[in-house]
Amino acid sequence: MTYCVGLKLNAGLVLLSDTRTNAGLDNIACYRKMFFFEQLGERAIVVMTAGSLSVTQTTLARLTEAIHDEMADETTSIMKAQTMLQVATIIGDTLSRTRREIAEQCRDLRQQASASMIVAGQRCGGDMRMFLIYPEGNFIEATDDTPFLQIGEHKYGKPILDRVVTPATSLADAQKAVLLSMDSTLRSNLSVGMPLDLAIIERDACAVTSRRRILDGDPDFARMSAAWSAALRESFVNISI
Repeated sequence: MTYCVGLKLNAGLVLLSDTRTNAGLDNIACYRKMFFFEQLGERAIVVMTAGSLSVTQTTLARLTEAIHDEMADETTSIMKAQTMLQVATIIGDTLSRTRREIAEQCRDLRQQASASMIVAGQRCGGDMRMFLIYPEGNFIEATDDTPFLQIGEHKYGKPILDRVVTPATSLADAQKAVLLSMDSTLRSNLSVGMPLDLAIIERDACAVTSRRRILDGDPDFARMSAAWSAALRESFVNISI
């Protein structure tokens, strides 16, 4: 399992993913789940993945192959697509096709082959957009009413996002929100784990303006986690019934 979260704010996009992949308690590995497709000043696209590693890796390999295809056009390459909606459509179609093929290969083994993705970014002259793409290839989009999307083990990290995140949230507060959302998930689910990948796309930059890998034992993250735990305990004690 995994946990990935993205915020679409007035000031930009904030994205965070973990890196743990497990196929049972005795088979745990670390794989990147955040991927960048970028042409500075023209477009910046970030894809985060959750689910079957075979499905997500094959999907990303096919997307990359399509980018480098000499015959690529706006219907096949996410780096030539004219809008973020077209980008989401290409990725959705590729994910759906890949999932069906691998599911068919695994049918006799009665194994599940499913995956979902968050796709976020901006093309020069277009709006920032963020989509959650389902295994079937269809998708939903982040809105002002719900400016965040999650995939994977999302239930533990959702309450803080519901309470504090609005489109007007600053990028600094947004980073704090997603990190605390991840901290809650890390504490409650062993299938989510460090390191973490954090990225920011500022509005109209058409570039990934900040990216950071947070390793296990990172002092800033540990300090934030401890402060959040202390604040929760203090608030709990002070609430009367």
